[in-house]
Amino acid sequence: MLSKDLLDILCCPETKADLVLDGNFLISVDKATRRKYRIEDDIPIMLIDESEQLSLEEWTEIMKKFNKPY
Repeated sequence: MLSKDLLDILCCPETKADLVLDGNFLISVDKATRRKYRIEDDIPIMLIDESEQLSLEEWTEIMKKFNKPY
């Protein structure tokens, strides 16, 4: 599990947007890119080429869950 301190300093490497922790994934709050970064063995894989782009609908649901603007 990622610590709150680590989560507070991590950001999306593409847009520098904040991230939310959703299960074993970090989700960018940037609506344009909607990046999803996986976490393996408590290590965030913050490579853009290894990330996934969420659909607008899936990203919006996650932002609603975490009370983030969408």
